[in-house]
Amino acid sequence: MNQNKILEELKEKRTKCIVYTRVMGYHRPVESFNIGKKGEHQERKFFLERASKINAA
Repeated sequence: MNQNKILEELKEKRTKCIVYTRVMGYHRPVESFNIGKKGEHQERKFFLERASKINAA
């Protein structure tokens, strides 16, 4: 089955997903952003920060 056919068959089971992001200390839905801010959000790079190793003396 191709992807479009699968999506069409399951269309009635799908729900809208609202993505929130933290802006200036509070959370806002991305869908309320203007075009420029939506573009900035899509260009973000996600990373995992490793824990620092502190040598106890």
